[in-house]
Amino acid sequence: MADRVERLTNLLALLLETRRPLTLIEISDELAGQYPDTAQARRAAFERDKAALREIGVEISSETFGGDRAGEMGYWVDRRAFELPELHLDDDEIRALQVALATTRPDSAIGEEALWKLGGTSGDVGGPVRMHLPELESLPALRTAVSSRHVVSFHYGGAAREVEPWGLLLREGFWYLLAHDRGRSAKRTFRVDRIEGAIAIDSTATFDRPPGIDLSAALPSDPLLIGADNAEVRNAMVRISAQFAGRVEREVGAGRVVRRESNGSIIVELPFVNEDALRSWVLGFLDAAELLEPIDVRERLVAWLGEVV
Repeated sequence: MADRVERLTNLLALLLETRRPLTLIEISDELAGQYPDTAQARRAAFERDKAALREIGVEISSETFGGDRAGEMGYWVDRRAFELPELHLDDDEIRALQVALATTRPDSAIGEEALWKLGGTSGDVGGPVRMHLPELESLPALRTAVSSRHVVSFHYGGAAREVEPWGLLLREGFWYLLAHDRGRSAKRTFRVDRIEGAIAIDSTATFDRPPGIDLSAALPSDPLLIGADNAEVRNAMVRISAQFAGRVEREVGAGRVVRRESNGSIIVELPFVNEDALRSWVLGFLDAAELLEPIDVRERLVAWLGEVV
């Protein structure tokens, strides 16, 4: 006999597809071997299944037959009551739906199919939002230090750092530590996965976070510029094919377009600090984007693609 989950699934499919009400005997015959043979046990199992489906919001319709079938009960599920109507989502609602899915079921094929069925990939909103929530070994120590306001030390970029951790932020799939670097007497942003080695918490050294610090606004909204307080801002030249030229121009602004080519392509100049974010942005367009400059960044991108292949 099939397990109950399988039987419930098959029962729902049968009641959705039938064009006429089905009696319990007919249901049992269609789902051969999935219900007990004796009438009393079969009825008890069917009543439990109906209750289980109703608990999850599936309304099972029924009617009593007349004539030569007087007293028999027929069952079915009204598709119009079961299926969602057309939602007619606007672009803002589609984007909210994409974000909600990304936070709960990242990279889920089932989730993407559900999003498609809800109309969440239509319109001019662009591709589905993806979110990766990394969990790193250093995060618990940093969270403890942030909450207790204790100074921490670690190595970053080959140098020892002693910092006052103000808070942690998640942006574009990476954790960032916003802190005051005591050695440099300045605010600094550190990408947590690039911290080298263990985090040391000095429980004897405490600090007061400056008033008015808005963590939500502490990082640039443009992921390409995250880390600008640690490194020099550079400019990238990227060729975008005609297919995406209009979209990219709206995204980065017409002032970033440095050349328009006869085939409809454009070349845009993008300030960046975060090389990983730049690489992700370029590769997001597949073969419709080409990183032209800086040459060293282009060479690293080509080498990275070679390693992946």
